[in-house]
Amino acid sequence: MLAEIQVIPRPAGTADNRYKHVDAAIAVIQASGLRYEVHALGTVVEGPPEKIWPLLQAIHQATLDAGAERTLSIIKVSSAGQPGGPRINDLVRKFRD
Repeated sequence: MLAEIQVIPRPAGTADNRYKHVDAAIAVIQASGLRYEVHALGTVVEGPPEKIWPLLQAIHQATLDAGAERTLSIIKVSSAGQPGGPRINDLVRKFRD
């Protein structure tokens, strides 16, 4: 399964750390042990559905736990009926190098 999540916390951070709340969300992704790619407007995570679904909730919650007053998460999910569905490299390989 692939999932892309963009968190939009308000505020995005603090005066001392402009993206503190976003960084907290990315830290949760990094700690998951799943393959991921951070992009300018969101992060793509790859893994089994039983790990992705709870991770999406944890990512959203991390922004609030870090001090955001509120947050909006935009999520896209792609999966296949059979194991071995789309992978990050399958979708972007031809655009790299």
